[in-house]
Amino acid sequence: MNNNLLALYGLKWNPFSPEVPVEALHTTPGMEHFCWRVEQGLIREGGFALITGDPGTGKSVVLRLLSDRLGQLRDLTVGAIAHPSGNLADFYREMGDLFGVELRPHNRWGGFKALRERWLSHLEGTLLRPVLLIDEAQEMQPQVLSELRLLSSMQFDSRNLLSVVLAGDGRLNNKLRRDELLPLGSRIRTRLVMEYASRDELTACLSHLLATAGNASLMTPELKAVICDHAIGNYRVLTGMGDELLASAAQKELTQLDEKLFLELYGSDASQKPENRLIN
Repeated sequence: MNNNLLALYGLKWNPFSPEVPVEALHTTPGMEHFCWRVEQGLIREGGFALITGDPGTGKSVVLRLLSDRLGQLRDLTVGAIAHPSGNLADFYREMGDLFGVELRPHNRWGGFKALRERWLSHLEGTLLRPVLLIDEAQEMQPQVLSELRLLSSMQFDSRNLLSVVLAGDGRLNNKLRRDELLPLGSRIRTRLVMEYASRDELTACLSHLLATAGNASLMTPELKAVICDHAIGNYRVLTGMGDELLASAAQKELTQLDEKLFLELYGSDASQKPENRLIN
């Protein structure tokens, strides 16, 4: 959405864009508690944390919040895997880039040693474990997950060199139940299960997005109630509807979004209803 359209509604940014600033993200008590546990425990003792939930329930939002908070801590190294589906050689290449270590994929033992030495040096200087964030972790190959477990621990598994936060959908839980990954699954120290939101939680999220973007009255209360009812507990569906409604209102040069616009956009045809169009 261009600046002219944002100005039309007194908005600082599009409240329904995936790229809203971190300060505009809506947080729940569960999210806050998880981030606190990572900040106060995991980065000091190392190990694995896990975020799971269906698509659109807020897993990536938690990672954004966590990355921002950890990034503000002095001397803490935070990296994020961009290619979770890569093979073991790709994994070592990316780890080398993230932690500033020159690795040769054909020399896995050399890479293994170099990464652990880098993390040990970081730990000795800061008493904090470097953090690795992995979104869409259900795409990771079992061999890579097993290698990550071995790479991040030493002294007969009594000392952790790295803090790892995995986020993924139900397939990740199923993957961690596989025989070869049971040792990793048993080492999950902190868990957050993201569930479908209640109507009140969706309403609170919607109100927060509008207020932080600069126009709390952009939608009528009646429209807020309607789209929260149609969002089927899914934040992604909620923001998808909001984005379509805002674009339609801008095209019609409406000053406020209301129920009439919702009916014009979606109509009574079931195939056009947002919960049927936006969920795969």
